[in-house]
Amino acid sequence: MEATITTDTTQVIDLHRPDDFHLHLREGALLQAVLPATVKHFARALVMPNLMTPIKTVKDAIAYRNQIQQLLPSDCDFQPLMTLYLTEETDPQLIKQAVSSGVIQAVKLYPKGATTNSSSGVRDIKHVRSVLDEMEAQQLPLCVHGEIVAPEIDVFDRESAFIDQVLLRIRKWNPGLRIVLEHITTQEAVDVVRDQFPFVAATITVHHLILNRSHIFDDGLHPHRFCFPVAKREKHRLKILQAATGGERCFFLGTDSAPHLEKHKLQPCGCAGIYSAPMALPCLAQIFEDHDLLGNLEMFTSEWGAEFYRLPKNPQRCRLIKSAQPVPLPSGPSIGNDRVEVFDPGFPIYWRVD
Repeated sequence: MEATITTDTTQVIDLHRPDDFHLHLREGALLQAVLPATVKHFARALVMPNLMTPIKTVKDAIAYRNQIQQLLPSDCDFQPLMTLYLTEETDPQLIKQAVSSGVIQAVKLYPKGATTNSSSGVRDIKHVRSVLDEMEAQQLPLCVHGEIVAPEIDVFDRESAFIDQVLLRIRKWNPGLRIVLEHITTQEAVDVVRDQFPFVAATITVHHLILNRSHIFDDGLHPHRFCFPVAKREKHRLKILQAATGGERCFFLGTDSAPHLEKHKLQPCGCAGIYSAPMALPCLAQIFEDHDLLGNLEMFTSEWGAEFYRLPKNPQRCRLIKSAQPVPLPSGPSIGNDRVEVFDPGFPIYWRVD
């Protein structure tokens, strides 16, 4: 981190403007409602392709990027980084088109049925081997939702099962393929990323740094703490926290901020997803400060992700200012008669983005 300024009354963190390397912006009115929070805090974001109609082609990705850019203020230089949705019908030729377009930064693997809008995902990884071969040849990264969904696998074991049954299999097939294991939640994920870096890296969310699985059921069921992958035991959270704050190149920020309307969260079979974008950077500053590791914050938010994706650091600057009193939790955006709930960390946050 290049500068931390402290006066008698104010502490300021000055850093290169951060990147969010895992973001859900949705579409339509929801996109319009949640985009400003990300644009305010981040210079770039890797936008996930799991819309109601998945982003499967370069043409789809360009159209989606245009939708996002049309909502930006004229003086805004925010850059959406686009991804493609991998299916068992994806043609290896598409990978060549994706790279030559200059628009696509990664391809996203969703195991079928693992999360929101994943019904078009991959059932068996061997069905996309030719695509993985072409991605390795073209040096296009693969982002993976690292869970196996099967009746015999406990929901809390899905990530470790994916590592054993899919990730390590891909590593044997394609040792030169760069892979991002998204939103990691377990000690096993931390260990395999450290072991397989520099070809495997991982994004870590804000909410997985804060929540363990007991928080979901603390004095009742909390739908706004429910996401996939679900939070794990406290021992896993502590390992994820150590990985995020420790300054290691293989771990960087991907918020997985995933907005849903209240009516879709608060129902008998509610949606998985946590909308964290408005509080992501203040929460991170508080977490890093609480562990006396503010000096590592810029690496996690602004350096290692860009390095793995072979992008330059953002030249713009960002300042976080510490307040004497806790900063109020912002209200979520309203959409018609409904709204989106902002993630509440459950403890005081004293930092705000200037």
